[in-house]
Amino acid sequence: MITIQRVRVRWGAASRGASHANARRGLCRPSALPTSLAVGEVVVHDVLADEAVHYVPHDDLLTGGLERGRDVDLWLAMAGAGLVVDRMPGWAAYPRQSGPSRLFTLMPGQIGRYRANFRFTTTTCACNPSWYYEDWLLHISNGVIAPDGFQQRDPDHEVDHRVHLYGGSRRVTGSRRQ
Repeated sequence: MITIQRVRVRWGAASRGASHANARRGLCRPSALPTSLAVGEVVVHDVLADEAVHYVPHDDLLTGGLERGRDVDLWLAMAGAGLVVDRMPGWAAYPRQSGPSRLFTLMPGQIGRYRANFRFTTTTCACNPSWYYEDWLLHISNGVIAPDGFQQRDPDHEVDHRVHLYGGSRRVTGSRRQ
């Protein structure tokens, strides 16, 4: 069984300031899986904390085959006992992704973590863009996992694709400016 949990925090362009950032700080973290987790080849627990509903989390549970990964913009494939996890291009306005990107290959019993953030547009006209933002945290398990497994266990593989969404200078890493 493959278990995926995607936690998303969503906010509008008007909520970019520091006080709004404080309101959503710490919301993009793993949550407990439902205790009555459905059985399937792939189970997706999708959690959304949206500013529009005061960041009260709402979750959905989806089951199916490997194609279920596409519901959370992942391409899943088996390579022997390993689970190959690729990030598919999505609908984000920024950052743009031109093609699939290999995240990791999980052997049985392993967990992978993928972090990313995005800016989306709600219109198709560049003359009047309306933006919203999402911060994502995905955990993928190649095998059965306890309801608190994503909360309690460190991942075997981790990929962080978060970027500066609002423009401006690049972030400082270490003692050297990039």
